[in-house]
Amino acid sequence: MTSSSENPNPELRKDAVWNRWVIFSPARAKRPSDFKSKSPTDPNPNQQCPFCIGHEHECAPEIFRVPPRDLDWKIRVIQNLYPALSRTLPEPQHAPSGLLQTGFGFHDVVIETPVHSVQLSDLPPPEIGRVFITYTERIQQLASHKSIQYVQVFKNHGASAGASMSHSHSQMMALPIVPATVSARLASMKDHFDQTGKCFICEIQREDLLIDSSTNFFSLVPFAATFPFEIWIVPRYHSAHFHELDVEKAVELGGLLKLMLRKMSLQLNNPPFNYMIHTSPLHSNGSELAYTHWFIQIVPQLIGIAGFELGTGCYINPVFPEDAAKVLREVKVPE
Repeated sequence: MTSSSENPNPELRKDAVWNRWVIFSPARAKRPSDFKSKSPTDPNPNQQCPFCIGHEHECAPEIFRVPPRDLDWKIRVIQNLYPALSRTLPEPQHAPSGLLQTGFGFHDVVIETPVHSVQLSDLPPPEIGRVFITYTERIQQLASHKSIQYVQVFKNHGASAGASMSHSHSQMMALPIVPATVSARLASMKDHFDQTGKCFICEIQREDLLIDSSTNFFSLVPFAATFPFEIWIVPRYHSAHFHELDVEKAVELGGLLKLMLRKMSLQLNNPPFNYMIHTSPLHSNGSELAYTHWFIQIVPQLIGIAGFELGTGCYINPVFPEDAAKVLREVKVPE
């Protein structure tokens, strides 16, 4: 395949992870290196809010903190004040059936730092790693509920990315169902495994799409990226469940995430972004573990989704992945 710098013609690429097509149409955009966010996030560093240290009484109930019971905490996990699902409803005793299901579930907030002016990318790798380990500990707690099938970890950074609070935080939703996009991802990866005997994600690395790498992880722009400058961080080792991440690898992952967020901020004018941790259902059977592989997807909010995408599920990306990867590779991050 050729990149947009060599071939201005549109191209359709199959996203083999979610089994959908993406249209690459470079004629709809400027040069890849000219992409900048029109609405960069600009949190007020002097603001104080319920997530700041000393304001714990203004928050929804706490689940746990790191370090435990320490007034000088580094991370807090709390209930979402406006949860999408209710932990107080009776827990379902059976798998969902029919078209109606009780709204039981968990919706938590992970406050990543006690200081309002500090963003996740400002933290050193060990502290970002501690955020990852906090996710894993909470997922393990949630897994004790037999009705909980899937836990989605996600971060919304910036108002246009869905963040209602500028204080650095992420969220976790524990669902009594396996969402349709997760089922589609599993089915598509199973098809690839059935045809080849190999995990698709294990073989996804390609030199022209690679941004950076470490001992156990690498970052790349996927071959059929849904969004311009979308980034994936992928474990080199095969692992189905994110919550099996250990402390040493979490610190290494924190370093690579920090680097990607800083490159993205420098190149794209500090854009609003989302990241999602794509993992496997909690109660996966043994055969699923062979072809499922967790990864982190980072999406800078640079373009809107309109009627064509909503109507077809087919996205239009104005930047070829090879070009986005080259631009991001070349961003120099100050020490």
